[in-house]
Amino acid sequence: MSGHSKWNNIKRKKEVTDAAKGKIFTKIGREITVCVKEGGPDPNSNAKLRDLIAKAKSNNVPNDNIEHVIKKAAGEGDKNNYETIVYEGYGPNGVAVIVECLTNNKNRTAGDVRHYFDKFGGNLGTSGCVCFMFQEKGILLLENTGLDEDQVLEDCFALDADDLSMDDEEVIEIACTPTALRGLREGLTEKGYHVLSAEVVQIPSTYTTLSDEESIKKMGLLLEHLEDHDDVQNVYHNWNMPEE
Repeated sequence: MSGHSKWNNIKRKKEVTDAAKGKIFTKIGREITVCVKEGGPDPNSNAKLRDLIAKAKSNNVPNDNIEHVIKKAAGEGDKNNYETIVYEGYGPNGVAVIVECLTNNKNRTAGDVRHYFDKFGGNLGTSGCVCFMFQEKGILLLENTGLDEDQVLEDCFALDADDLSMDDEEVIEIACTPTALRGLREGLTEKGYHVLSAEVVQIPSTYTTLSDEESIKKMGLLLEHLEDHDDVQNVYHNWNMPEE
């Protein structure tokens, strides 16, 4: 999630993942696997696992799939040892890009990510080269089914929300600190709101606009290939994407 219109970019990602649900299942499954191995299989005592189960359900992952991944990770069935790696680099004309990965083969993942940057007019940088341009934020999306704006504001700020955007007729976007996100999601769910997603994301402090068609095409292809890679969990960038 990133760019000038956050919800437009989320919708773009949703359209992609709806067309390939298997990939989103795989990516969330890896996160759950790592979480279970680090903190145990009980969501009552593993708060991060509780968040990931909520994330999986919001992405329509079937309960059976979630339970299977948890049981497999808790037993001896999954021998994969996934490692978190973050790559930073530049797309065409200096667009800042952060790529978060979970991989069991660092050499494979590094080679693939570097190849994509090189192929589509960018270059992979060193750790820290672009992360200073981003800030971690908790972003929660509520389904807007004719909700009363004043009531939403009251409920959200009572749960430590920092900011709200109600510009979209379908979705209300709520920002908070990363540490407040879990309480905000759980509190709003208890109040009967339909939470579409709740994640800690990287929000750019400045944006880069691409004006020539070749750069726009290459940047789009770079994001498409990165997001489609099984080892890549999240891609953040500061491209001021054109409205579709």
